Amino acid sequence: MDEQQRIKHRKQQKENRADLNEEHSHVKKSKVSTSQKQASWKQSLLQGFLLSVVFLFLSSYLITDTWLWGYNGKYANWRQWVPRKQIVLTQEELTQYDGSDPTKPIYLAVKGEVFDVSAGRPYYAKGGGYGFFSGKDASRAYTTGCFQTHLTHDLRGLSPQQLADVDGWATFYRDHPKYFKIGTVILDPIDPNSPLPEDCHKPVAPKPESS
Repeated sequence: MDEQQRIKHRKQQKENRADLNEEHSHVKKSKVSTSQKQASWKQSLLQGFLLSVVFLFLSSYLITDTWLWGYNGKYANWRQWVPRKQIVLTQEELTQYDGSDPTKPIYLAVKGEVFDVSAGRPYYAKGGGYGFFSGKDASRAYTTGCFQTHLTHDLRGLSPQQLADVDGWATFYRDHPKYFKIGTVILDPIDPNSPLPEDCHKPVAPKPESS
């Protein structure tokens, strides 16, 4: 191969490399353009979704005066969507949240589950209609209605229906739109040989007539 042919061959190689570089650059630009289009499409889709959600909530509030179209179940409580660490209390510690101190939340317990009922302070604070439930686990009283002698977690002697009623109250607090579970209470064991709590519905024997 003479000198002229070698020069021609090198020139051809340079042209081929230039063509390859140009093609590579074109492919790279095409990929970048496609990636940008995909990102832009995803961003537009996300913005559209968020605007739709905002519009849905605003429409609900304007029409029903609620954010969830009148729904008032457990998921209407924002705390259901925010995971929180559950606490464990002793019965003595639970008594500190009986509603007597306005600076503290109000807790009550059903079958060992502790619920924050501070949203119902007018009812569960001291002197409120349900204040006797606060600061304790009074599971038995929820089904018997004995609000003096049955403010205890002792469920011995209750019927299957009464036990189901107690479970129903636990579910009531667990699924409430304003109240929420914050942990558990360590309940003192019940002596199986101790007498059952006195039934407030039991007929009282008449006093003997004086002679």
